[in-house]
Amino acid sequence: MADARAPRDGKFIQKIGTYNPVTEPAVIQIDRQKALEWLHKGAQPTDTVRKILSTKGVLYLKHLLRGVSLGLFDQAAAMEKFQAWHSEHEATEAKKREEARKARFKQRSGGNYQRRPMAPRRQEGGEAPAAE
Repeated sequence: MADARAPRDGKFIQKIGTYNPVTEPAVIQIDRQKALEWLHKGAQPTDTVRKILSTKGVLYLKHLLRGVSLGLFDQAAAMEKFQAWHSEHEATEAKKREEARKARFKQRSGGNYQRRPMAPRRQEGGEAPAAE
């Protein structure tokens, strides 16, 4: 967490996660508990951070916990809903990572997935082995 009025590379209040946009797909690691604590204290995330928190399920969890505080359902039901969402989300993310890996492989190999036959090895004399 950082103050929005501070410079981009300025001092931050507390580190709650990391974001690496260079990888495909981007790697995001967030401590959900710390993020929830800050949101409950009244922290207002920027649009970018709000999107990241939404992607990682922090805002959904906050929404579910609000339902618990209003008495709409109990804590166990809220955590069950979140776990169901989380497992579905992780499966989708794994599929995206696999597709990105295949796309990188295809780009590197020039689209040729088949193994090429190996050329016959040359003997020390510089001649190819005779076909029998």
